[in-house]
Amino acid sequence: MAKIEKFHELIAWQEAHKITVLIYKITENFPASEKFNLTSQLRRAAVSIESCIAEGFGRYHYKDRLNFYYDSRGSLNEVWSQMITAKDLHFVSVETFNSVMQQIEQAEAVLGGLIRSTRNLSGSS
Repeated sequence: MAKIEKFHELIAWQEAHKITVLIYKITENFPASEKFNLTSQLRRAAVSIESCIAEGFGRYHYKDRLNFYYDSRGSLNEVWSQMITAKDLHFVSVETFNSVMQQIEQAEAVLGGLIRSTRNLSGSS
């Protein structure tokens, strides 16, 4: 297996980026009154997932990387929570919600693997 040299080569980042693109497309259809509320919050949280992975990858020490990967997981759960709110307010259909949840679960699984492997490298338990 080739060594990963750039953050965007990480599958975790690629899966997180898919969430960002989905969220941006979905929130285009949110009510205008939500522009500075749920729309903005969802977009910031989605971008934070991939940004924390990228920033962590750029850190020299494994423990520093791990902290950013944990932050990424926190932002992933933030998007999850906000999507539940969007569904309950009928801003998204059940089908759209399920599609985003499927991508979130995929990203969560891959990010979990990245966290475990980084934790092993760092010597953290």
